[in-house]
Amino acid sequence: MMPRFKTLEISNPLYENSHLRFITVKTPNLKGRGDITVYAPAGLSSLDTLPIVILLHGVYGSAWSWAYSSGVHLKLDELIKSGELPPMILAMPSDGLWGDGSGYLPHGAYDFEKWIAEDVPDALVECIAGATPESPLFISGLSMGGFGAMRIGAKYSPKFRAISGHSSITSLAQIKFFVEESLKNYAQDNAADEDVFETFLRNRESLPPIRFDCGTNDLLINYNRSLHKKMEKAGIPHHFEENPGSHEWAYWSKHIISSLKFFAATL
Repeated sequence: MMPRFKTLEISNPLYENSHLRFITVKTPNLKGRGDITVYAPAGLSSLDTLPIVILLHGVYGSAWSWAYSSGVHLKLDELIKSGELPPMILAMPSDGLWGDGSGYLPHGAYDFEKWIAEDVPDALVECIAGATPESPLFISGLSMGGFGAMRIGAKYSPKFRAISGHSSITSLAQIKFFVEESLKNYAQDNAADEDVFETFLRNRESLPPIRFDCGTNDLLINYNRSLHKKMEKAGIPHHFEENPGSHEWAYWSKHIISSLKFFAATL
């Protein structure tokens, strides 16, 4: 595979800990650089082909959020060693660092959607052992990242083996609960691109398996219940769960494991 990126920097293995690596890549989609934190199990070679799970953070966060707010890489490492999960790679990118959150949408001169759907997997293939063009791709996220994961997973459905979301924003208008930037900044040419259910409808013939969950004390619980009911009425297969908890890392760090097991079950 020919290098796609003008510049790509990766951390020195001598100084890495807990199988975490750090990538900074320059891409036209961001008009500059983006960061990706990567967990890759030990002992991989260029002959391996592992699944890649892209994890999207919420507002205010960045590429470090999943690893250093939930310890997901440590939990996954334990589950791989115990045989409860197969070896897999975690790709934890920044959202592009626009405002309080980019929404993982194209807007202005930037394409935060293609950064995730195209640049992140390609960057891993260029420099991470076990990441290949044949690696099964999965995508998940929390809050704004759940919105991004479900939208992007559906819109680019031929690329993704399964999709999940945790405490997800289900329609763009809900981002107003979290950001100070005007909703006008996020507006899409087609209003269907601003809504998870409408994106599912437009791509329903090619949707991969979908799961999503939300805490019963979460401010987004009723929006997630509404999405579940709309999908049931439309006959779109999915798995939805409600669990005790709020819009917080204690909830996400627990339930991300359910998504990883859901992904593994599709392999």
